[in-house]
Amino acid sequence: MASLQTERCPRITAIATALPQCEVHHNYNAWALRQLEGTRKAPIFERMMERSGISQRFSVLPQGDGQLSFGSFYNAGASPSTAARMARYAASAPELALEATSRLPTLDGITHMVTASCTGFMAPGLDQVVARRLGLAPTVERIFLGFMGCYAGVTALRTAGMIVRADPQARVLVLSVELCTLHMQDTDDLEQLLAMGQFADGAGAAIVSGEGAGLALGKALSLTLNDAADLITWDVGNTGFAMHLSGAVPARLAEQLDDPSTLAQITGGTDREEIVSWAIHPGGRSILDAVERGLALPHGALAASREVLRSAGNMSSASILFVLERLIEEHPRHGLALAFGPGLGVEGLHYAWTGDAG
Repeated sequence: MASLQTERCPRITAIATALPQCEVHHNYNAWALRQLEGTRKAPIFERMMERSGISQRFSVLPQGDGQLSFGSFYNAGASPSTAARMARYAASAPELALEATSRLPTLDGITHMVTASCTGFMAPGLDQVVARRLGLAPTVERIFLGFMGCYAGVTALRTAGMIVRADPQARVLVLSVELCTLHMQDTDDLEQLLAMGQFADGAGAAIVSGEGAGLALGKALSLTLNDAADLITWDVGNTGFAMHLSGAVPARLAEQLDDPSTLAQITGGTDREEIVSWAIHPGGRSILDAVERGLALPHGALAASREVLRSAGNMSSASILFVLERLIEEHPRHGLALAFGPGLGVEGLHYAWTGDAG
């Protein structure tokens, strides 16, 4: 990784993030408890949510008069259809994306755009709508990564890095927008309610280019764990997209990360002690605990990820940009970003601060 600080290479030169205005964590808890009313699951849900490591989450849906969970959207007598949820996505996703991009220092010279989102579909696509509203040149080349799940943020950065390696003059806008709260499901399944209680809305944007100070993007990795395909799934139904996040995921991750061969694949042969910065997708407190345990990381190594989880919840693919936004300020000499998603798949990317001009 030392060579990344001197050689011409792709680097993140700017990161910006945005959250919706409506805080809904406690409203969600009340909504979920109403579905468990009178059952022995209710006190278990309350205890588990108190230990979730999350204090607030945000939604593009209005809070209403405070007596309803998410305005009238989830309290209209029937669960919203997928069509209704996609209409909300088409209206809200571009706005949140534009808020994130507005916080970048400049969009001058953008040649490519890589967009990730797994919580909605629209045509013209989110990338095209945002590019037009940003006033980007009509010749900007666009790539859209859809329905990949939580690791798509890492994949988007890796794709941007590949573009810059192929064309050192490229300047890539990376954008991730997730509106997870559009997909709450009416259910009394405790595991599903606990999983939904972690997800939230958010957007992140970054500029990747071949020059300027920033986080140099190094070796990437992809890994699919054996015998784990059904532990994380994301299904399209008549009432939105139903997430299944098994309670067995943390133990499976810890077990796999503790395996020497897996560790070698993830670190790329680098001594673990040389990796001083860890950008781990905040999929939940138990996920972060499992990664910390499986990789034998020192206390505090995942502070940035835990803070994102506490203050904003799990925003699927956008979350890794929130974590990197915090870590870029530390100018880390060697870091590793890891995210987990359907499959059970792992996507990773090494990074290091570079102050050279490319």
